This record gives sequence, structure tokens and C-alpha cells, in this order.
Amino acid sequence: MSHALTGDADLPQEAVGPQETHEVDYLRAEGGVRSWLLTTDHKRIGLMFYGLVVLFLILGGLFAMVLRAELITPEPTLIEADTYNRMFTLHGVIMVWMFMIPSIPNVFGNFVLPLMLGAKDLAFPRLNLLSLYVFALGSVVTLGGAALGGTDTGWTFYAPYSTSTSTAVVPVVAGIFILGVSSIMTGLNFIVTTHTMRARGMSWTRVPLFVWAIYATSVIILFATPVLGMSITLVGIDHVYHFGIFDPRLGGDPVLFQHLFWFYSHPAVYIMILPAMGVISEVVCTFTHKPPASYKAIFISSLGIAFVGFFTWGHHMFVAGMSTFDAGVFGILSMFVAIFSAIKVFTWVATMHRGSIQFSTPMLYFLSFLFLFVFGGMTGVAVATQSLDVHWHDTYFVVAHFHFIMVGATLTGFLAAAHYWFPKMFGCLYSERVGMIGATGVFCGFFLTFFPQFLLGNAGMPRRYYAYPERFQWLNALSSGGAFLLGGALLLTLVNLLVALKRGRRADGNPWTSRSFEWMTPTLPPKHNFAVPPRIGRGPYDYHLTEEEAHARVSPG
Repeated sequence: MSHALTGDADLPQEAVGPQETHEVDYLRAEGGVRSWLLTTDHKRIGLMFYGLVVLFLILGGLFAMVLRAELITPEPTLIEADTYNRMFTLHGVIMVWMFMIPSIPNVFGNFVLPLMLGAKDLAFPRLNLLSLYVFALGSVVTLGGAALGGTDTGWTFYAPYSTSTSTAVVPVVAGIFILGVSSIMTGLNFIVTTHTMRARGMSWTRVPLFVWAIYATSVIILFATPVLGMSITLVGIDHVYHFGIFDPRLGGDPVLFQHLFWFYSHPAVYIMILPAMGVISEVVCTFTHKPPASYKAIFISSLGIAFVGFFTWGHHMFVAGMSTFDAGVFGILSMFVAIFSAIKVFTWVATMHRGSIQFSTPMLYFLSFLFLFVFGGMTGVAVATQSLDVHWHDTYFVVAHFHFIMVGATLTGFLAAAHYWFPKMFGCLYSERVGMIGATGVFCGFFLTFFPQFLLGNAGMPRRYYAYPERFQWLNALSSGGAFLLGGALLLTLVNLLVALKRGRRADGNPWTSRSFEWMTPTLPPKHNFAVPPRIGRGPYDYHLTEEEAHARVSPG
């Protein structure tokens, strides 16, 4: 039995199931647009973040579809080279800072973290609302920069080109800076809430695994995001005033920018992937009807990834002139991240062993995540090895690895969460058949899109190129076909969830028979979550309990 399930003899086990309350649910608690725009309810704020990140997923995906359509043929087809570069940059900026980083923490972290902790809201409700508006402002500024002509630097803004191009670099980096401020607000709120607002009886070894993942992510956000703000601010200053901070023609050092950027951007990989890992930990326990094989292994490995991730940025710079010793050190440190990730994978697989597995839509996304994460992780170990990375650097191999480990794993984690918590958030059920078709289409489309890019990169095709030799066309055409399949599957998934909002069967109570704490509140949750402050009598994931005993874990305190 998990350590989270022990040591409860001192706590009373009396009480009720989902807490009885006469308070109306959070969706109907207050009416009118004003009540939404000025709300401090974490659940409503999570829903508004939901709408924004889905909008940006659609926008970033449309740009990707145009890029892949252009690359079907080796010669110019739909757009000009300058337009391609600007669209490529905007696709990366939107997907990284407006979808992947905020998606799971800002949406599902906002919605379920206080429920899991037995809290009535986040520690700073007004700061939470402010983070939403700062995020919206940053998005408007970023997209406004695109409307002014965009920038053609790529999402990494590498100097010295980013300091000398005539495109609109300053508005875009200003928008990213503002988005970073929103992330810091949210991360701070999650950390303080986890420390100070846990229900009575919830020790650190009873905290749900999703909360641990969000907590580790928030720590990375607080320490890494200011470095991003500093580095892109210097790019903007250099672009306007030509101080020569990163421009070697003026005495600057472009490698300094790479160190600053990747010191943030490699931990940012874990800002994207750790929340998805938290979702996966919840899903695998629920749909195998078992506690985690090792609660401690999962939460300690989350903290380990967060810590070691700060020391691995150099493996992005093996061709930048570092010494053999430095390259070896960064390579070895990168392997430690792989070790912590492997601990999670083995624990998830062990959790499935002898479980009563329910193959629902979230479980299909779990299996997709597992394959994409392991496949992408193995290629990550390869590119963290200097002798291999020199061959693959700046080729499509890196693009494929990047998308497998970041986009694929984050996207499948996001979709798993979207389906898993859909009944809790909206009080209705979607079509399982359509959901499973969509999940299968997402996996097949993603694999067909990016697996050919491993072959392209290994054959020597550089990334970010507008035209290419004819010998690469069949693989590019295959990749583009996969992109359109992926886009169609995502559209089907969106339609299925939207139809469920109108016509879906009502979801009462706990449709998944989950043992996680957020399902101990009514479905839909009331505005203030709990009628009285709860007392936690057991840890989460205890499938040795009966339904009545599981409900009794959350007692009025």
C-alpha cells in the first residue's frame, strides 16, 4: 500500500460522501457578464483561461497547417519566404508561451488544485484574476506585433539577427515579457496555496500527485521566468538602441544570449511537461482502479526533475564552442533528468500491473502520452550526447524530438485532463465513442507528422528552410499528410466536447469512481467548494476502500 494511505489512526473516519450543501453550483451562482469578468472564483477563472488557450491552440495549429502545406512541394507553393519565416516564428511563440506553458496549470491547476487541497479558493483570488487579465494583455501585445508585420527571428530570438532585423521584434518580446509576469503570478499563488491552505489532516504525504506536479512547475516558473524576461528585454533594448550587448560587430557576445535563453528555456520544457505528468498520474490511478505503485517515487521524481532541469541548458549549445569537459558535464546532467523521468514511467506501468483497467478516452490519451514521452525521451538522451548532437544539430531531427517530448506529451496530457475533468467542470458527459476515435486520430496524426522528420533530420535536411532538395519530398509530403490528420482529429475532439455541453447526459457524482479528493465535492462544485472546511482522513488513491469509506475520507471539520 502507498505511503500516502498510512498513518490515519488519529483521524476520525465518520462522515458523509460528497459534502451536502444547499449552495448553487459555481456556473449558476451569479449571472451576467459582469459577474464573470470580476469573479474571484478559481473555477470560473480556470474556465476563462480554458477558452483562451484553446483559441491559441487553434490559431497556432492553423499556422502549422499553412507551413506544412507549403512544404508539401520543394519549391514555393502558397506563401513567400518572408511570410514563411514570420508565420513560423508566430507559430512557435503562440504554441510555447500562449498554449503549452499556460494550458494545464492555468486551466486545470486553477480549477482542481483548491478542490484537491480542500480549500475554498486559491490563496490570492484577486491576484488570480489579475493574472488572467495580464495574460490576455500579453497575448494582445504579442499578436499586435504580428499584425504590425511580425518578426522573422524564430521563437528563440537568436542574436545577433534578432537585434538587427527590420521586423517588429520589440512588440513581440514585450508581449512575451507580459505573459511571463502572468506566469509568475499564477506560480506564486499555487505555491502559497499548497503551503498554507491544505485541509486539516492533509500532510505532505497525502497531497495528490497532480498538486505535486503543479507545485514543482511553479517553483521552476518563479526561478526561471525572470531570466527570460531579462534576456528578451536586452534583445529589445539592443534592437532599438544598438548598444551591442549581443552584436559582435559592436563588441557584444551572441553566445551570452544563448546561455541566458536556454537557462530559461530548458527548464521551460519541464514547465510544459510536469503538469502533463501530474495529469497522467491521476488518470492511471483512476482508470486502473489502483493506488500508485509508489507515491513517493512519483512526487520525489517531480522535484528531482525540477531541480536538475536548471543545470542542463548547455546541451543545446554543443556546437557553440564549449570545451569537451563542459559538454561531458552537461550531457551527464541531462541523463539525470532521464533517470527521474524513467522512474515515473516505470511507476505508471507498475500501477497498471494487475489493475482493473478501464479503456476510456482519458486512458487512451495516457497510453498515447506514454509512447510519445518514452520515444521522445530516448531521442532526448541521444541529442544530449555531443557526438550525436553535432550531426543532428539544426536539422529536422531536433524538430521531431522537440515536438515528441514537448508538444506531443503536453498535448496528450492536456487532452487527457480535458476529458477526465470534463464532468467535474461542466456537469455532463461526452460521447465516449467519438472521444476514443478522436484520441486514436490524434495519436496516429501526430506520429505520422513527426516520425518522418526524424528520418529527414538524419538524412541532413536543415530545419526552418523554406525550400529543399527533391529527394526529401516524399517524407515532407507524408509529414504534411499527418499534420492534416492531426488537425482533423483535434477538430473532431473539439466538436465532441462542444456538443456534449448542449446534449450530453448529466454527470452526477463521480462517473469514473475516482478516489482523488476533487471528486469528493458535488458535481458541479458549489461556488465555495465546501460547505464547511473539510478534514482529510485518508490519502488519495485508496482503492482498498468501499465507495462509502472513500467518501468518508473528506469529513466536515
